[in-house]
Amino acid sequence: MTNECQPPSSDPRVRCAQRAGALLGEGPVWSAAEQALFWLDIQGCRIHRHDPASGTGESWPTPFRIGSLAPRASGGFIGGSEHGIVAIDRSFAEFSIVAAPEPDLPGNRFNDGKVDGQGRFWAGTMDDAEQAATGVLYRLDAELRVSCHDEGYRVTNGPTFSPDGAWMYHTDSAAQTVYRFAVGADGEPFGRNVFLKFEEGDGFPDGMTTDAVGNLWIAFWDGWCLRQVSPSGDILRKIDLPVQRPTSCTFGGRLLDTLFVTSASKGLDEAALARQPLAGSLFAIPGLGEGVPMPPFAG
Repeated sequence: MTNECQPPSSDPRVRCAQRAGALLGEGPVWSAAEQALFWLDIQGCRIHRHDPASGTGESWPTPFRIGSLAPRASGGFIGGSEHGIVAIDRSFAEFSIVAAPEPDLPGNRFNDGKVDGQGRFWAGTMDDAEQAATGVLYRLDAELRVSCHDEGYRVTNGPTFSPDGAWMYHTDSAAQTVYRFAVGADGEPFGRNVFLKFEEGDGFPDGMTTDAVGNLWIAFWDGWCLRQVSPSGDILRKIDLPVQRPTSCTFGGRLLDTLFVTSASKGLDEAALARQPLAGSLFAIPGLGEGVPMPPFAG
């Protein structure tokens, strides 16, 4: 359900870092090697780059929809796409499918994804129509082997990991539910349980990240906000944003002390866009804590 209220007064720390008018801005990832933030417009088929030091940005087209992106140790990026898991060169000229685990589900596409502390890429699929619970959580190892670890999602989002790697969090946005898994010494997740369940009026939990002390930061589609959640599941604070559809967040900057937030303009009518002219932009919020360094994908 769409929340059509007027924008709240956003937190004074929130600033627009890159105005892009993205249809479905998503997948922010910090590149330590480049000291830059990369993010996506899934529906607009673009990859964006933001340089915080200079305040400049770049953009490249993609040949199909990319739902997530992560730097790769061997160079370039790995990502989830509508055609499977894709390897992308740094010039964004070559896009090669390296794994297509769902040939029997043409209505599915990969959505959000992230690299864990061991350098493995985790990404979920979802029904593109957001109706059927056909989404699956996959892991891609350095050898480019794909394994299935959970299923039954309508709209996969996350995942993110605790700083010590002992917990993994993953979301079904359509069900307004964040799940938590324990992670064994062998790196395998087990014991899924409901960590958080949100209600009508809260918005839909979307992309998320973890800070250095283990708190979750979750973007809320149709919620106009981010929420910070403790490892025990307590809501610590809410950060109001000037856009209705924030989509994901990650820490970046030289000290990983700026929270970058993506947003979407998809589905907003002219009146809604007039009330929130920054919809589809990238935002930066300093002073909320520090992030956890994310290694590149090991493959």
